[in-house]
Amino acid sequence: MSRAESAAATRRALLGEAAELLDGGGPDAVTLREVGARAGVSRGAPYRHFADKASLLTAVAAGGWERLGDHMHAVRTESGSPATDKLRAALLGVIAVSRQQPHLYQLMFATPTGDPAAVVMAAKRMCDEFLAIVADVVGDTNAERCAAILLTGVHGAAGLEKSGLLSTDNWHTTAEDLTDALVTLIETSGRRQ
Repeated sequence: MSRAESAAATRRALLGEAAELLDGGGPDAVTLREVGARAGVSRGAPYRHFADKASLLTAVAAGGWERLGDHMHAVRTESGSPATDKLRAALLGVIAVSRQQPHLYQLMFATPTGDPAAVVMAAKRMCDEFLAIVADVVGDTNAERCAAILLTGVHGAAGLEKSGLLSTDNWHTTAEDLTDALVTLIETSGRRQ
């Protein structure tokens, strides 16, 4: 293994351990020392890859956006599914992250405390993939506005679900139900165009 390959493998291991610590206890559970110890590297090794904890957490957030972008790409390029089914699957992917990795989800939607360039690039790729999915439902003219409405709506549904408000007697609904309603509204508006 070359030196560059070894460095890349160490960085991946550090990011993986940081993501696990984040999932288990939130940002406070992530320290460069603990990440390095869990990755089995020297105490100084994490600092050769990340200037500080903020840089590490920013890289973890960028990784979350990259995986969500990969999900959007897989949904978009899947053959045989109707466009509205792809849209629903894309939105449910966002909800899945909010449920399965709530600390990562919160980190992804927070302003990066480290250098935001990687987060911005990864989030933009995800948004571009999602925009293409939306355009297949509503056309290019309204795709950007509809994509923003959909992502805002599903993000709100995820937040309301996490707070417990969706399951109260006043609302008694699910994030999936709200997602279906959003997709129906967008699909209907796309047919009117």
